[in-house]
Amino acid sequence: MTTPVCRFCRTPLTHTLVDLGAQPLANSNLTAAELAAGNERTYPLHARVCSECFLVQVDDPVAADEIFDSGYAYFSSYSASWVEHARRYAEAMIARFGLGADSLVVEVASNDGYLLQHFKAAGVPVLGIEPTANTAQAAIDKGVPTEVMFFNGETGRELAARGVKADLMAANNVLAHVPDIGGFVAGFREVLKPEGVLTFEFPHFLNMLELVQFDTIYHEHFSYLSLLAVAQVLRANGLRAFDVELLPTHGGSLRLFCAHEGSSHQETDALKTLRAREAAAGLHKLETYEGYAARVDAVRDSFLAFLKAAKADGKSVAAYGAAAKGNTFLNYAGVTDKDIVAAFDANPHKQGRFLPGSHVPILSPERVAEVKPDYVLILPWNLKDEIMAQLAYIRAWGGRFVIASPKTEILD
Repeated sequence: MTTPVCRFCRTPLTHTLVDLGAQPLANSNLTAAELAAGNERTYPLHARVCSECFLVQVDDPVAADEIFDSGYAYFSSYSASWVEHARRYAEAMIARFGLGADSLVVEVASNDGYLLQHFKAAGVPVLGIEPTANTAQAAIDKGVPTEVMFFNGETGRELAARGVKADLMAANNVLAHVPDIGGFVAGFREVLKPEGVLTFEFPHFLNMLELVQFDTIYHEHFSYLSLLAVAQVLRANGLRAFDVELLPTHGGSLRLFCAHEGSSHQETDALKTLRAREAAAGLHKLETYEGYAARVDAVRDSFLAFLKAAKADGKSVAAYGAAAKGNTFLNYAGVTDKDIVAAFDANPHKQGRFLPGSHVPILSPERVAEVKPDYVLILPWNLKDEIMAQLAYIRAWGGRFVIASPKTEILD
């Protein structure tokens, strides 16, 4: 078998972080016809760490356009807390960088316009770049100009040649989603004005490591990002980070502020502090990454013990949130529809389908009161407060909430 190489620096990848086996695509929910056909495809899900640049990454046995096709089911606007997060971002960026009617904000992976709509409402011109046609159309329908394309150095040059030059560029939770991370970052260099600002948001790998958030590993997340790794990708493309904010989103994320290498933006103490924190954690040492697989197995075994006890007590377990991270977890645990009766999700594009691999039916949240599960497993644990507030009524029949990361816990 050929040894894979790092998607950024091309160093042979000989160090495993964790091998999660063969899994289906985490966002490819099945129709009833697809379920009946019985030919669901699975692909290796193997996370490795580069010994040279320390970029953590999964193999890419499936083409990106097969993952992010026209039927891509993730619509950002179905999470009220995420839309509010975007509104606060827009407000903060307009104030900090003095954006107005003569500015341009470009978001890459703009999804259904969840973020750019707030800049547009404030009178700031916007442009969305989105590779999935159905989510791009949703943005266009709400008045957010959007181009359907994969963003990279080539398309960045095309946009710049047409006069698209941005004062602010945003890329939320997309840097991990691109197989060619260097080529992707090269596009920002082309579109960003000389003193423009680029912000990336991404889950911080240090949290994934320390809190055993292995369920954030799935095929469409090609990379798992630290400041250490991202700084090297930026540098190779004439860019640099100058500030950072720590965010609670997705189990702990970074908002990295970046600019051209020669711009006037000064490096902040916050960035220096984060760099020191990663160094203290040993992210530049291979031994730091060893033993992760055993910790992952302990998380899985804790949940399986809970399921076994619930079944012995005659209790029913349902899930909330047909989330990609939940599918990684359920499939690694070997859970099926015999263990979990249903998964409830507010996204109508998912309802009536079945979770990949486990084949748990996806129902609308309105049916929680009909099913009356004894336990509701919150799969998108990063949204647990929002979900528990929405479903507080399950306590009327003695229902209780459960999370499985970083260990299985029944919440009161």
